[in-house]
Amino acid sequence: MKHHCRPSDAEPIEATAPAWLSQRDDGLSPAQAAELASWRAADSRHEAAIVRLEAAWTALQQLHEYRPAAARHPDRDVLGGVRRHPRMLAVRTLVGTLSLAAALVLAAGWWHTGAGRNGDRDVATFATTPEGFERVSLADGSMVELNAGTEINVAYTGTERRVRLTRGEAHFTVTRNPGRPFIVEANGVAVRAVGTAFNVRLGSADIEVLVTHGKVEVGSAASLTPDPAAGASGRGGPPESPPATLLVASERVLIPAARTAALVAAAVEAPRVEKVAPAAIREALAWQGPRLVFVDTPLAEVIAQFNRRNAVQIELAGPELGALPIGGSFRAENVDAFVRLLASSGDIAFERVSDHRVVLRPVR
Repeated sequence: MKHHCRPSDAEPIEATAPAWLSQRDDGLSPAQAAELASWRAADSRHEAAIVRLEAAWTALQQLHEYRPAAARHPDRDVLGGVRRHPRMLAVRTLVGTLSLAAALVLAAGWWHTGAGRNGDRDVATFATTPEGFERVSLADGSMVELNAGTEINVAYTGTERRVRLTRGEAHFTVTRNPGRPFIVEANGVAVRAVGTAFNVRLGSADIEVLVTHGKVEVGSAASLTPDPAAGASGRGGPPESPPATLLVASERVLIPAARTAALVAAAVEAPRVEKVAPAAIREALAWQGPRLVFVDTPLAEVIAQFNRRNAVQIELAGPELGALPIGGSFRAENVDAFVRLLASSGDIAFERVSDHRVVLRPVR
């Protein structure tokens, strides 16, 4: 028999977050789903707690390979037990669960440290081992996929979302928010996006930026740093900064390491933009797993390809969206990221009507 225990805002975050996860596993009514969404959005610490517990459970799922009979969903006596025991036992249970998860996380090849607040900044660090891979959901709903041997530092403020790639390679699927630019830095080179998807690789000889959906600007960190005097667009920077280079889907730039210092210091010749064939995109991003690459493909056909590969099915509320041309490269199993990117255009809205059904509608 399932235990239905209602999370409470009166309890500490470390108790409420696991209670919400266990309740979600049992199933949420529309009202509860809305309440959970509001709780997550009310405080960045709430979202960070959910993300940490989801990551812990993902790590625990590695046990399934060694114990095939293990359940696929969280055990309420592990995650939900904090609702039914004295507080000391609740904390001990939670700490024990996360300690085991931490050990498994390291074995699985990734780790997460430093989540919290630093003044008015939300900060976190995510990293993978030389054999690792990880997909991370950031506080604003953006997704990051980390290749082996990768580390990123995340720092969100009220005016911008900034990620520093210190080593390795990462693919970013960005939630649209024009008033709060999303900027990725790598060795002095910066990439700015609004609602799009792109890949950044920090190599020993060069920095590669590859756009898989939408468009981005590439320039020096100084030129793409929001200037308070420039308003919400975030454009500005020192007048001597070199102009940014615009990239769209299926384009990339390679900036040699020797040029990055010059790119930061003064205006130099803009990096050469290359058009990348679909086969080359699949090869470059093979570390992420199967991808779907589209070039002006009707949305109805795109949806059909996603639906053939996933339990979550996408539906169109009407035929008018079916002919909409779609271009870009997408993870074959990442339905949520694909749907969010469609919605970021402002022309399409989506509704998650059940765990396995998403409906797309035109914005009137």
